[in-house]
Amino acid sequence: MRRPADLYFEGNDQFRGWYQSSLLTSVAAYGAAPYRAVVTHGMVVDGEGKKMSKSLGNGIDPADVVKEFGADVLRLWVASMDYQNDTRISKEILKQIAENYKKIRNTARFILGVLCDYTPENAVAYEQMTATDRYALSRLNKLVAKTRAAYEDFDYHTVAYALHNFCVVEMSNFYLDVLKDRLYCAERDSELRRSAQTALHAIVSALTKLMTPILCYTAEEIWQYIPRRPDSADMAVLSGMPQCNPQWELSEDMSAQWEALLLKRDEVNKALETARAEGVIGKSLEAAVRLSCDGADFDLLWQWRNELAQLWIVSDVALVRGENGIAVTCASGEKCARCWMQSDSVGGNAAHPLLCARCAAVVTA
Repeated sequence: MRRPADLYFEGNDQFRGWYQSSLLTSVAAYGAAPYRAVVTHGMVVDGEGKKMSKSLGNGIDPADVVKEFGADVLRLWVASMDYQNDTRISKEILKQIAENYKKIRNTARFILGVLCDYTPENAVAYEQMTATDRYALSRLNKLVAKTRAAYEDFDYHTVAYALHNFCVVEMSNFYLDVLKDRLYCAERDSELRRSAQTALHAIVSALTKLMTPILCYTAEEIWQYIPRRPDSADMAVLSGMPQCNPQWELSEDMSAQWEALLLKRDEVNKALETARAEGVIGKSLEAAVRLSCDGADFDLLWQWRNELAQLWIVSDVALVRGENGIAVTCASGEKCARCWMQSDSVGGNAAHPLLCARCAAVVTA
């Protein structure tokens, strides 16, 4: 055995057992500890915190878990628990972990779907990418930094929840939602669409590498479908951990702008929900938003005025100076059969009477 070992990993019943006997023996024989680091975990108990035993019949066979949920769900359960304390397991807990797993897998699945016509040669230079795509890459940087630090500290539950929260909060609840119009409706080879694909390619590549130590089977499956350069690793496990990219860091001013924009987006979403509940609109794309504000808030939103409809997923946005307020009405015009946005330009093209001017131009290009 190589001495010293990088890590001793055992239950908390070994402080006076293997840990101590190994330490005393090694110090006596070699004058040094037999390990560089020690990680201790609690015991596995049932969902009510009771010790598992045959007499109680509350034991769970890992083979049964794998058969019902799959090996990666079992691995994700292990990683999701704070092992410094006793770890609970039950059917209900595993079902919740399985839902978390689906969020991660489905995020990767969506991204792979929209990369179907993308190759690394289509990549858009960072300087030419949209502000929204650059923001997404800055959030990826945060994930990489947090996850790498957690792995170094053997803090696996932080890794598991960071991956899940990134997929749900950063991706599904925001970025992937606002991208759909560009991905589905912009011209296929347009810089707008390729910019989004460039960011998504970087995101799914890094996400797969970060999940590999935990969701090893899923990561390898995803890796085989990611568009890659010929000199890239054949397996995710051989590709190494991603590094933070200094170029993707936003300035303090830009970070502050995004924080303000997302807070305003939350306010608009609440107004849209109210309008939906009152029957004013159905889907958010049927809406026109009239937002009034003053001072620094107006100056910021005016600077971003061309991005607001996309960020809020509505058909029209009007900004006016005045007392703070948000009014939601049904947007004028007809619904475009392709992008589903309400527009006065629908019907203006005789060859494509059901499309708005933008979509008619795309399909005839």
